[in-house]
Amino acid sequence: MAAPSAARDLGPRPDVPDTAWFHCFSGIAGDMALGALLDAGADVVEVRAMVGRLGVDGWSLDREVVQRAGLRATRALVGISSDQLPRRGFGDIRALLTGAVLPNRVTERALAVFTALAEVEGRLHGVPADEVHFHEVGALDAIVDVVGTCAALELLGVDEIVTSPVRVGLGSVRTQHGELPNPAPATLALLARAGIAVDGADEPGGPAAAGVELATPTGAALVAALAGRCGALPAMTPVSIGYGAGGRDIPGRANVVQVVLGTRTSRDRTVLGGTSGQPMVELAANVDDVTAEVLAHTLGALLAAGANDAWVTPIVMKKGRPAHTLHALCDPAVAGAVADVMVAESGTLGLRATAVSRWPQVRDELVVEVGGQPVRVKRSAQRLKAEHDDAARAASLLGLPLRTVLAEAEAQAARAPERGAGADDAEPPRS
Repeated sequence: MAAPSAARDLGPRPDVPDTAWFHCFSGIAGDMALGALLDAGADVVEVRAMVGRLGVDGWSLDREVVQRAGLRATRALVGISSDQLPRRGFGDIRALLTGAVLPNRVTERALAVFTALAEVEGRLHGVPADEVHFHEVGALDAIVDVVGTCAALELLGVDEIVTSPVRVGLGSVRTQHGELPNPAPATLALLARAGIAVDGADEPGGPAAAGVELATPTGAALVAALAGRCGALPAMTPVSIGYGAGGRDIPGRANVVQVVLGTRTSRDRTVLGGTSGQPMVELAANVDDVTAEVLAHTLGALLAAGANDAWVTPIVMKKGRPAHTLHALCDPAVAGAVADVMVAESGTLGLRATAVSRWPQVRDELVVEVGGQPVRVKRSAQRLKAEHDDAARAASLLGLPLRTVLAEAEAQAARAPERGAGADDAEPPRS
């Protein structure tokens, strides 16, 4: 197999952003977030192809350039062609996402957004999250907005997301349930739960006070679930700036969300061997009375709570007792939530936290075909790695040894051109 580096140089580049800051000075909606990322450089053809892997019909995605208060911006146009759309619940959306052949981080981010929506909607309506049937936020256009935004973040290589305080407006709005306060209850609950600061209109009677929903539940869920922190523009070198337009042109206000893509500066991270490291927290707890089933469940719960990684180490405790150490690696912004899950699921009476740094390698993910079956492959300057579950599924369907499918998938990935250097823009195969 050819060396991965022969196909492309994936070493660190100063013009590749790793951080996105959403400036929500005029609120945020799902189509505004997607439009901003398209304006900042995400390829609409690639975003459309990735959303297409959901295997859902009846939608389209395009973009147009518009003016908002004299400012040029991109509006994401999501069209719905069917009048008989199914009523989807959280379980239906979760099945769509987990059944599609998407990059892992796209699936994880989209699931996090819809999980946040389901939990908040369930609390507001008094039903379990799994029984929530979305209305406005669960329509097909919102699914395209959320998955499209997560796909655009992945295509742009964004690792960290930061949000400004979110302007939400005043007054009341009309919804499927009737007249509700502005911001809508779900919008405010999502932002409050994530600790994101909110701001009303500039002044009573201003343009936002006239019943304009500046921040929607879908937009609020995106920043609530994906942003690691809320604050001012972080220290970084800007690479690209995009403006995503809302559906209406509000007099006296540029109805857009601004996104700034950039690379973090050295003051954000520690330095080792001349390269930058990302600050993280490693949580750990020793347990000697937890079953294997509970340990396995806890690992999944830690990852669902926002941990980047979670693992178990066998140890021997006092009095020679066999035991385990639970570990979780996470961003400092979510360390509290991850710690709560570790305590609740394991029953530990205490845990410890250590500040660490990590050096994730630049990588991307592509989909190749082996015998007509899609297989995801992670690709970096150092190596290629086919996704085991995809390869195992293809091997079973094709009646081939797993090692044969792995080798063929990785060989195809080694021959694939660099993104943007003649890569095929056709839609990837669906599962």
